[in-house]
Amino acid sequence: MTSVLITGSSSGYGLATALKFLDEGWNVVATMRTPRHDLLPASDRLKVVALDVTDADSIANAVHSAGPIDVLVNNAGIGGIGPFESTPMATTRELFDTNTFGVMAVTQAVIPQMRTRRSGVIVNVTSSATLAAMPLAAVYTASKSAIEGFSGSLALEMGFFGVKVKLVEPGYGPSTEFTSNGAGRMSGTPEEYSPFATPIMDAFSQPGEVTTPADVADVVFTAATDTSDQLRFPAGADAVALARSTRLDTSR
Repeated sequence: MTSVLITGSSSGYGLATALKFLDEGWNVVATMRTPRHDLLPASDRLKVVALDVTDADSIANAVHSAGPIDVLVNNAGIGGIGPFESTPMATTRELFDTNTFGVMAVTQAVIPQMRTRRSGVIVNVTSSATLAAMPLAAVYTASKSAIEGFSGSLALEMGFFGVKVKLVEPGYGPSTEFTSNGAGRMSGTPEEYSPFATPIMDAFSQPGEVTTPADVADVVFTAATDTSDQLRFPAGADAVALARSTRLDTSR
């Protein structure tokens, strides 16, 4: 029976993805910094494992506890919004530690077993912010865009060993990482930016089409089971529309 390890499974996309793979009959290793067994239904196909993607020992212990991993879903991420000018470098490093280096570290820990077996899939969850420029999200976008470039190159490397790499690009989800856990990292907005930033933040709070955790979970499963060489999978109606428009308009 196939197995999947999902990072950041305590809420949002990660939790929905864990539920999706369980519903599909997979063995699921749901990882989170503070394990909570009450979030997911009891199942002999489920392991809930502690994992902090910024801690090397935690990664090693989680991968050892998981056993054989057929699919890795790098979902754990944190948000951060505000003008770059007033974003502390400590906040920038925090975002990159989780969104970029955390993904790379977990991936590097799992690759050896996939390479040895010459099979496996690595699914990296990024953001539709990588598809087109978004104001007040310079650091967040940079941390996710780095994984886009990383994944494209890694797909070529791992393809030699029969391992596939996929990108899932979720649209805007107000209840997920970009706004909910990102609000606490919102940098203080200098007065000079207020005329620019205020209408943008108002728009964030009253979006049109949004992406739901279920949307992302469905697309992650599609990517994980896709046998083609397709790399990018937008998730959510807004992300699909944005991907379509930006890929048709190469000037963007």
